[in-house]
Amino acid sequence: MAQVKFDNRNPVFFNTLRLRVNSYFKENNLKQTGNSLLYSKTAILLTALALCYIFLVFFTPESTILSLLVCAFMGLLMAAIGFNVLHDGAHGSYSGNRVVNTMMAATLNMLGGSAFIWKQKHNINHHSYTNIEGMDDDIDIKPFIRVNTSQKRYWFHRFQHVYGFILYGFTYLFWIFFNDFKKYFSHKVSVESDMRRMNVREHISFWITKVAYVAGALLLPAYNVGIWGTLLGYGIAVFICGFVIALVFQLAHVHTEAEFPHPAGESKHIENEWAIHQLNTTANFATRNWFLSWFLGGLNFQVDHHLFPKISHVHYPAISKIVRETCSEFNVKYREFPTLFSAVRSHLMYLKRIGLSS
Repeated sequence: MAQVKFDNRNPVFFNTLRLRVNSYFKENNLKQTGNSLLYSKTAILLTALALCYIFLVFFTPESTILSLLVCAFMGLLMAAIGFNVLHDGAHGSYSGNRVVNTMMAATLNMLGGSAFIWKQKHNINHHSYTNIEGMDDDIDIKPFIRVNTSQKRYWFHRFQHVYGFILYGFTYLFWIFFNDFKKYFSHKVSVESDMRRMNVREHISFWITKVAYVAGALLLPAYNVGIWGTLLGYGIAVFICGFVIALVFQLAHVHTEAEFPHPAGESKHIENEWAIHQLNTTANFATRNWFLSWFLGGLNFQVDHHLFPKISHVHYPAISKIVRETCSEFNVKYREFPTLFSAVRSHLMYLKRIGLSS
């Protein structure tokens, strides 16, 4: 496939926006990376996850209900670590130190994934070719969920707005036990995008972390707690983690306001400049909800993140004001849902509509 190309010949909008954002950091003498707020959040989340694991595996409570509640809480913690620690680390925005960023990105390996694959799948493909079929692997949930008219429609898609949320809960398991291996053996990040070849160290790291994850998440708990208790608790944790991660992504990119551009001709040309494309395919939600912003690592500020992925999420509330003002000046639509409920409603409406359309 020819490389998708954007019309960046005269990106006046993004040049202006980037200049204003850079001026904000310079005038306020701020670094674009994380700060003490992010570091303290990291310590809280990682410590909480470790304590929950130790409590369940080595000091298993007699109360089954308590154990299951702790497992559910672990699922939320896993998602929060992904949003806050892994995400900034993988984008290189967690710290000005490259080693620290690599360590934070490696929390994904601790949670069963592969930072090597994630960086190509997410940082390159998703952020460069958002909502473009065949390039953005994050919208490839077929055949179970249809998200645009380029994807084949099956009879069961008419019910996807009903069963979709249940399937979201299985996305984490699917990710770490199937998708990573599919990409590893096929050497492809998406249908039409090859993956960079791994060196020996990266191959070894992939297999060691996968084996270590299975040992720590399943084998050791099964030995101490029992097989059925482990499978139940693990199932609850990964279901909740998968549901939260999938939902956050879907609310940002799959809704009634989102566009799914089709590159034109053999040259695969997109008529807009890259920044306009990001604004057309992305939306914020519930940005005034302080707790949600804290928990989601600012990913409810998805528009601002897509425009400036190398800026830490702790700065999104400030730069979003600059982005809004610049969008208004250039008559560019800034998509945002005021509440979590309105974003969910738009997502469900879109799933229903695309599930019925030809």
